[in-house]
Amino acid sequence: METKQMRRQPLPCEEPPIQPENDGGSAGLFRRAVGYGVARPVLVVALFTLLLLLVVLSGAHRSSSLDVLLSSRSSSKQVANGSCTAPSPAAEPPKDKFLGGGLLSAAFDEASCLSRSQSSLYRKPSNDTPSPYLIDRLRRYEALHKRCGPNTELYKKAVEQLKSNRSTGPSECNYVVWLPADGLGNRIISITSAFLYALLNEKVLLLDLPHDMGDLFCEPFPDTSWVLPADFPIDNRNRIFEKDPHSYGNMLKSEVLSNDMDTADASSLPAYLYLHLLHANDEFDKMFYCEEGQRLLRKFPWLLLRSNEYFVPAFFFVPEFEEELGLLFPEKATVFRHLGRYLFNPSNSVWGYITRYYDAYLASAKEKLGIQIRIFAFANVEFDVMASQIINCSMTQKLLPEVDLKDSAPPVIAGAQPKAVLVTSLLDGYFEKLRNMYYEHATTTGEVIGVYQPSHEEHQHTEKLSHNMKAFAEIYLLSLSDELITSPFSTFGYVAHGLGGLRPWILVRSDDRNPSCVRSMSAEPCFHFPPSYDCKTRRKVDKGSVVPFVRHCEDFFLGIKISD
Repeated sequence: METKQMRRQPLPCEEPPIQPENDGGSAGLFRRAVGYGVARPVLVVALFTLLLLLVVLSGAHRSSSLDVLLSSRSSSKQVANGSCTAPSPAAEPPKDKFLGGGLLSAAFDEASCLSRSQSSLYRKPSNDTPSPYLIDRLRRYEALHKRCGPNTELYKKAVEQLKSNRSTGPSECNYVVWLPADGLGNRIISITSAFLYALLNEKVLLLDLPHDMGDLFCEPFPDTSWVLPADFPIDNRNRIFEKDPHSYGNMLKSEVLSNDMDTADASSLPAYLYLHLLHANDEFDKMFYCEEGQRLLRKFPWLLLRSNEYFVPAFFFVPEFEEELGLLFPEKATVFRHLGRYLFNPSNSVWGYITRYYDAYLASAKEKLGIQIRIFAFANVEFDVMASQIINCSMTQKLLPEVDLKDSAPPVIAGAQPKAVLVTSLLDGYFEKLRNMYYEHATTTGEVIGVYQPSHEEHQHTEKLSHNMKAFAEIYLLSLSDELITSPFSTFGYVAHGLGGLRPWILVRSDDRNPSCVRSMSAEPCFHFPPSYDCKTRRKVDKGSVVPFVRHCEDFFLGIKISD
C-alpha cells in the first residue's frame, strides 16, 4: 500500500532520526555509522555482562533490578509531560473485547480473526451499547445458521427441494441468498440490509461472494460459513435481474402471483423468487416493502436478493416489524453501527494493512480527522472548487487550524502532539493540496498537522481483490477518526461513518447562500431510492415525513435515513 506523508519534527518523546553528514558524499554516512554503530554496542555489552555477573553471583533468577532497568527504556518516554503518554494501542490491555458486552460471539478461535478481539483497542469506547435483546437474537441466529448452514443435512435437503423446481412451502430452514451489485460500499450496505431482513424473518443469509471479495471479512457466525457453496444449483446467478421469470415484481406484473393469493397449495408456487431491489426497480418490485408482500414472501423457502441500497429504513414502515425493531434497536439510529461491527470484521490480511498503517502514522496523533473524497462523473465538479470546499469546511467547523500566510515560522509549543489528517481518494491531488498547505505555512494555533494518504488507485477496480482489500482497509481507518468529512451520495463514506458511529460533515453542493458542509443528523447510511407508495392508503406519500425518526437525507433529498 503506497503511503505519502509530510516530513515532521520528531515528537518530544521520540529519538531523532539519524541524518547523514552534509558533506555531499558517503564518507559522512560511514563516519556516523562508525560513531554510533561501534561505540554503543561495546558499552551495552559491557553493562549487560556486569549485570549478568551480578545475577550469577547472587544465585538468584532474573532479578527485579534487571526488569526495572530494561523497562525503564520503554517507560522513560512516558514522562510526566502529558504529551508523552500515547503508546500504540497494541500495547494496551484489552478493553471490551466482544463489543458492548457480547455483540460478538466468544465461540471463535481468536487467531483465525484477530480484528474480532483487537478492534476495541483502536476504537474509543461508546455509550451506545447493543441491547440485550439484540445480543440474544444474534446468538439465536448463530444457532439457526449452524443448524441450517452449508453442508448440513438440512441445507442439503433444502437444496434437493430447490432442484425439484417446485415449492413445498416454508420449511425448517429458509434462506435469503444475497447477490452482489456495484462497488464495495454498495455491497456492504446491502448485505447489512439483507441480514436484518433474514433476522426479522427467521431466515438464513448466504452470500454469493465473487472472487474479488474472497478475503475481506472474517466469518461472522461460529462453526459455520455464510458463503454460498460453489455447487449451488442455480448457476446463472450473475444474469438474474428484473426480467428473470422468477422475479417477484415481474410475476406480480404479469399476475402470475398476487400478494393476497391463496397459498394453501404450495406445489403451485415456484421453487424460489428473485427480489430485485436495485435503485432502478419499479413499483412492482417495491411491493416487497408492503406487509402483504411480506406475508407472501414468507411462503418461499428460497429468496434470491440483489440490491445496491441500504433499504433498512423501509422496514420501519412495515407494521409487523415495528415491535421487533424497537426491541432490537431502542436507539434507532444505531442499526448499521451494531450490525456493521458484528458482520464486517476485517480478515487477518486486511487487519494487517489497517494496524500497520495506524501504528506507523496515526497512533501518536492527539486527534484524527478523516477526509473521504469521491467525485462522481455526473457531478462535474472542478478540482479547485472541491479543494476549496474541503478547506473551507475543515476550517469553518474548527476541524483544522488556519495557516499564517505571512509568517512561516511556527510558534513554539513544547511537547505538542500532531493532529493527523487521513485523506482517502482515488486521486492524489487533494492530499497534495492539504499537505503542501501545512508543510509550507505555519498554523495560527501552533499545532502540527500531519497529512497522510494510504493509496491513490486513480480508477475504481471493484473486480480486483487487491483493490477491495485496500478500499476496506481505508474505510476502516476512516471509521477510527475523531471527526469525519465525507462526500455526498458516497456509499464508501456511508460505511466509514456507520462503522465509526460518527456523524460526518457532508460536503453538500455549496454556493454563496449555503455552507460548504452540513452535519449529518445521524451515523446511518442513506436509502437513496425508497418506495413512495404507502401500502395502507394505497397512494404515494412523502416517506421522509411519515415518522419522526426517518427523515430526508442531507446529501440526497429523495433519499431517507434513520435519524437520532
